[in-house]
Amino acid sequence: REQRQRLYADPEKGTGTLADALKAVAAEVEDAYGHPVDFVAVGTADLNPQSSALVQAARAALFNAAQHAGGQISLYLECSPDAAEVFVRDRGPGFDPDRVPEDRLGLRESIMGRMQRHGGTARVRTGSNGTEIHLALPLAGAESQTAQEKEAEKS
Repeated sequence: REQRQRLYADPEKGTGTLADALKAVAAEVEDAYGHPVDFVAVGTADLNPQSSALVQAARAALFNAAQHAGGQISLYLECSPDAAEVFVRDRGPGFDPDRVPEDRLGLRESIMGRMQRHGGTARVRTGSNGTEIHLALPLAGAESQTAQEKEAEKS
């Protein structure tokens, strides 16, 4: 990870983006558990309170994957002007979300609940070949951009 950082770092870029925040979380998981996190970003968005909630939900999903599945983890970010989507995938044995004890709030509140509170969604797909958490969040200003585009078309 350190070698990739030296090779591909852009010192001119700031750290106020969603991609930068997710990259930092991936590094935190690698340092804490020693499991590699492959991170790919297609686009990015400014970091704000809404997108920070997405980062925190992704962080919880990454730590769950490292703690419960072990091994390599994939983190994928895709941003458009209207929305951001994050996918966290592990290659562990999977689990039954309905069998998670009530007192365990990581999936229920730190991921699913957090996304709902901020107007997004979280879906879990799990099986014997791993688990994928899909987080989706409309980005602030997406509605006003659409309105502005419609207004421009009328002119």
